Formats: sequence, C-alpha cells, structure tokens
Amino acid sequence: MRRFTVPVAVGILGFLLVSGCEMGPKSGIGLSLPDGDAARGRAAFIDLGCHSCHDVNDVDLPAADTLGPVRFELGGPVTKVETYGALVSSIVNPSHDISKRSVEQVVERDGESLMVALNDTMTVQQLIDLVAFLQPQYDIVVPVRPYYYP
Repeated sequence: MRRFTVPVAVGILGFLLVSGCEMGPKSGIGLSLPDGDAARGRAAFIDLGCHSCHDVNDVDLPAADTLGPVRFELGGPVTKVETYGALVSSIVNPSHDISKRSVEQVVERDGESLMVALNDTMTVQQLIDLVAFLQPQYDIVVPVRPYYYP
C-alpha cells in the first residue's frame, strides 16, 4: 500500500476541492444582491400566490383563494444551511434541485418541478425580499447519530 506524505496529500485534496468547484461562466461566484426586506418578502409571497402551494413553518399566512396541486412546507428544521444562492436558485429555477424533503408528495413530473416559474412576473426586488423572508425560517439541526458501543 502506498503512503502519501502530508504535502502530497494536502496537494491532492486541494486539487480535488478546486476541481469540484464550478468556475465557468455560469458560476455563482461574484453574485451579490442587496439586503432584502422580510416584511416586503412576506407580502410578495402572498401577492405572487406562493401560499397557494407553500406553507411556511410557524408563519401565519392568509388562506389562498385557490390551492395548487401540492402543499409543500418551507422552513423548519434542516440539516444543512439554506444558503442565499440556493434559495434564489430554487425560486428562479425550481427544477434545478428538486427537494426530497417530502417523499410522500409528487413534486415533479418527468424531472421537472411542478412549481410555477414566476420569472416573467416577479421583480428582482420581490426575489430579494422573498429570500430575506424565507431564509430565517430555516432552523439548522444536527442529525442525531446513534453511537454503537463495541
């Protein structure tokens, strides 16, 4: 079995980390949007009809006039940070990373999200405010792993 020295191991690890990062023209590196307003984000959530398909954990929202085909809760406990970039991507490109949080519900058809794309009607300011409203609704929890004694 071949052993690597510490500098070689660090070099290999560094190469793997850098090569796994998207550095091309579609990279999110350099994206920086201004701070949003959570109260305006809540209003946009309602105005855009997001509440017809989504509940937000521990947030009172008015009843929607019509309900969408799926009820999917946003916020609540998660085991990884819902980053700003991930939330923006989920809103503007819902098929990018279809959530597996709700396995009992059908949230996609033929690999495409059932979420209605609002890119032609939502303003950039509404998007910024939506993220400001949603991001604090997620609670990071450490997964409980059982410890086995030998």
